[in-house]
Amino acid sequence: MNRRRFLRVLGGGTIAAASLPLAGCSGSMPEEAIAGWHSPEATGDVRRWILAHAILAPHSHNLQSWVVDLRAPGEIALYCDLNRLLPETDPFGRQIMMSHGTFLEILDLAARERGLRADVTLFPEGEFTMDRIDARPVARVRLAADSTAAPDPLFAQIFHRHTNRSLYAPERTVPDAARAAMQAAAGPGVDFGCTAPADGEALRAHRAIAQDAWRIELTTPRTMLESYKVLRIGATEIAKHRDGLSLTDPTVVWLTRLGLFDRSKAPGPNDRAVTSQIDDFREKLASTPAFLWMTTADNQRRTQIAAGRAYVRVQLAATAHGIAMQPLQQALQEYPEQAGPHAAIRKTLGVTTPPRTVQMWARLGYAPPVGPAPRRDLDAFVRA
Repeated sequence: MNRRRFLRVLGGGTIAAASLPLAGCSGSMPEEAIAGWHSPEATGDVRRWILAHAILAPHSHNLQSWVVDLRAPGEIALYCDLNRLLPETDPFGRQIMMSHGTFLEILDLAARERGLRADVTLFPEGEFTMDRIDARPVARVRLAADSTAAPDPLFAQIFHRHTNRSLYAPERTVPDAARAAMQAAAGPGVDFGCTAPADGEALRAHRAIAQDAWRIELTTPRTMLESYKVLRIGATEIAKHRDGLSLTDPTVVWLTRLGLFDRSKAPGPNDRAVTSQIDDFREKLASTPAFLWMTTADNQRRTQIAAGRAYVRVQLAATAHGIAMQPLQQALQEYPEQAGPHAAIRKTLGVTTPPRTVQMWARLGYAPPVGPAPRRDLDAFVRA
């Protein structure tokens, strides 16, 4: 939200936190919060070098719910931090599992760069049920020297890959070569689709569903409050937590310091703080020249992991072609209020027969580059 619009929502007294543009962030990040985005030195335990790349993987709400155990030589055991879940917007943990898939894929790319093969065993103590994630390991990774483990060109994009929530250039279509590269990057087991430049009806349908889903998330108190819990305003909060949703706009920071924000209360659906965000997102959708989606034949936990691995590869391929991407997960979320958009996007994509699942949906286009999201120090992820 720009400063002029922000000041218009001020009505005196405490301001609801929905005044904040949760669809993105603005301003510059404190250097310590993004130090992890500098290439690590290739010294010491190779596993730590590999993990320094893996923690740069995309994660829902930037929660970074990965935990690793390095006590077994030559191995990495991956767990989920059960204190970093999204029970309201991701009640079955599907997005969390996809986020563990993105981690494993970046880990694999980094291992290949060092001439290592990463043998991944998913759920070595049993697969999670579909209604909960528990304390058992998500994966066990054994590293072994392998002369055939060739480096992957996508590795070079890891430090350039950022989610871009900006306005896109509507007149610039995504070229066929980029579409082909993204489809190839998705690999087997995940079906990739993308809107065609001339298909105006499809674009209008995607925009309408995304807009409706965003409105629902903004006007459902418990889902908004879930976002507020991980909202970091200003350099001090961002540097302290190095996770979650970041906002550095000077006006917002100033008002927060004065105690004029109340992040414990959700606003009413007709409050200017909400309607301005809805308008802002509508403008971004209108600027979007293409949408992509990824579907799978089922929705098992290991399939969710595979979908996450495919998604980050697709984003890395898009990055190599200079294309910006923003996930539109709201309509894919399984909480009751999203039932309408959830059914609508499935119908639009022809995914009408369960258990086939839409695992990812995103907007694509060209936009000015954005900076990285915060990351915690590597030691914060390592189980003692």
